Amino acid sequence: MAIALLILGIFLFIGLVVVHEFGHFVVARRNGVEAEEFGIGFPPMAWSRKVKSPKGDYIFSLNWLPLGGFVRLKGEHDSDTEKGTFGAASTWIKTKIMAAGVFMNFLTALLLFTIVALIGMPQVLDNQFTVASDSKVVREPTNKDVVSVAQIIKGSAADKAGLKAKDRVVSIGGVAVTSPTKLSAVTEQYSGKTVEVVTERGGQRQKRQVTLGQATPYLGVGSQSEERGFEMRRSTWSAPIVAVGVTYDFTIATFQGLGKAVAGLGSIIAGTFTGNGQARTNGQTAASEQVSGPVGIFAVLYAGAEQGIGFVLFVIGIISLSLAIMNVLPIPALDGGKLFITYLHRVLGRKVSENFENYAYGISFMLLIGLMVIITIVDVKRFF
Repeated sequence: MAIALLILGIFLFIGLVVVHEFGHFVVARRNGVEAEEFGIGFPPMAWSRKVKSPKGDYIFSLNWLPLGGFVRLKGEHDSDTEKGTFGAASTWIKTKIMAAGVFMNFLTALLLFTIVALIGMPQVLDNQFTVASDSKVVREPTNKDVVSVAQIIKGSAADKAGLKAKDRVVSIGGVAVTSPTKLSAVTEQYSGKTVEVVTERGGQRQKRQVTLGQATPYLGVGSQSEERGFEMRRSTWSAPIVAVGVTYDFTIATFQGLGKAVAGLGSIIAGTFTGNGQARTNGQTAASEQVSGPVGIFAVLYAGAEQGIGFVLFVIGIISLSLAIMNVLPIPALDGGKLFITYLHRVLGRKVSENFENYAYGISFMLLIGLMVIITIVDVKRFF
């Protein structure tokens, strides 16, 4: 059953990009911009069919690389002036076309969160939104006072100290660890210090002197309350309201995570130029902890599949929301960046040159690919 849920999760993840591109496709055609191709997956092409439509013929294609999908609009450069091209569209129409993908991902997240609220919403954030009068705990901890190690981050304090997955964390620095939240709070309190960590393995207690990191992850373990994963709360009539509240919670959490990632990147740059190796290392830890790539997503879905269909849909909803937020950012290769460049040049009273677009989008795309490679390497080290 878990394998089937994992496969379903992967297909849903791919579908998020298809839904995003479908938003662009529909709004473009409704506003007089012709679509030349709508593809599922990325080239090379495996199969295609020409679709005839009153709003303009287009090619529907299936492609070999299962990484989402794409829409190819006619005349995508801002300098294109022929009727029916994206370049000839007004600023308002361009805004609607670009915003459509973001809207579809937000809508998908809301829909998924509503379904999850009906099934049982995992409570993974402190003070996560819920409607108390219509909230029933359908799955709660059987051992709330026992925290076990779910994973060890390679090279972390826990890894160096010899901790292993399934170890129980009893106390840190003399403070009893009764929940994952307590674990995070205690390790942050003693960050950079050497403390006694008491664990239990096979019924035997072990004591270690562990020097915690100075930046997250301080100890370097993924933890959970034993035998429970997460508390689940089910809603009925309030499910759509809970979905909106959870969307707000995770939007704030995502921007906070991005802020920490940017701060970590700043530490990396500063440490590189000043020769401060510790600052560079801390920055790499802080930045990489906030992001995850395909490998990390696969690992989360694999673990989540054990929790059931509700948790898988929950993870996909969070990813959909993250896609929407990322595409709002003014990064040239993404929707927000394309609009930013268009707005900038329209304010200056001139269109963006084709060469400038090619360079800006090409360079930013290569940087994103490079970042994805780095994140993948970090994910492999983190989860495997």
